Amino acid sequence: MSIEHLVVYQNGPILSLTLNRPESLNAFSPEMIIGLTNAIQNAQKNEEVKVLVLSGAGRAFSAGGDVKTMGEATPKHVYDHIGKLNECILAMKNLGKPIIAAVHGFAAGAGFNLALAADIIIASEDSKFVLSFSQVGLISDGGGLYFLPRLIGPNRSKELFFSGEPLLASKALEYGIVNHLYPLENLQEQTMNLALRLSKGPGVAFGMMKKLVNQSQNLTLEEMLEQERLTQAMMVTTQDHQEGVQAFVEKRKPVFLGR
Repeated sequence: MSIEHLVVYQNGPILSLTLNRPESLNAFSPEMIIGLTNAIQNAQKNEEVKVLVLSGAGRAFSAGGDVKTMGEATPKHVYDHIGKLNECILAMKNLGKPIIAAVHGFAAGAGFNLALAADIIIASEDSKFVLSFSQVGLISDGGGLYFLPRLIGPNRSKELFFSGEPLLASKALEYGIVNHLYPLENLQEQTMNLALRLSKGPGVAFGMMKKLVNQSQNLTLEEMLEQERLTQAMMVTTQDHQEGVQAFVEKRKPVFLGR
């Protein structure tokens, strides 16, 4: 299914979402962001979907905001546009299913931050990550000021925000921004291999772990320990837990259903 500037394709348990404005390096448009938000929200309701893969068409993942239209934007337009982007970021973080971002070429500005909102980032060896906001006199948006310091610390983050210098894929891997690097020609295959492995996992447990990890930065140790206790008491009632135990006893691989 094609929404304007977004291609949505489901292959079994994997939902692929491809940003599709290659002529502008997949710079954001209102249609793209709204379509992405709706697709993510629909994936939450679709029990067949276990994993989402986010990628970009053409030569890049995403250039982020469309610089060509920035000089014409009014404060109200910017406020409304970022409000839509925020809805998309929140939909990604609230989705109870893993999201893999497959990055190639440039992930710049809010395009970089969109990737940061995913749960796992896989990148091609020639990819570059750029926080270019300072180059046009703006601050980072799309959650970058939240996500990046939690990944790499405040000082490294501020240097990247201030300088606007490209971060090579190898350095992004060293910093812990990227989980895996592959040659460009292998990126799609390796991404789908990971997505397929995750799709066979215990979906309820994945969703709860994602939720708790996202909460962990804002909770004390005591609060997190209690959340783990409460959640685990619920997890032992799931079909996936029963299947996992039975498979262990029978010395076979479990067949999880995400229930």
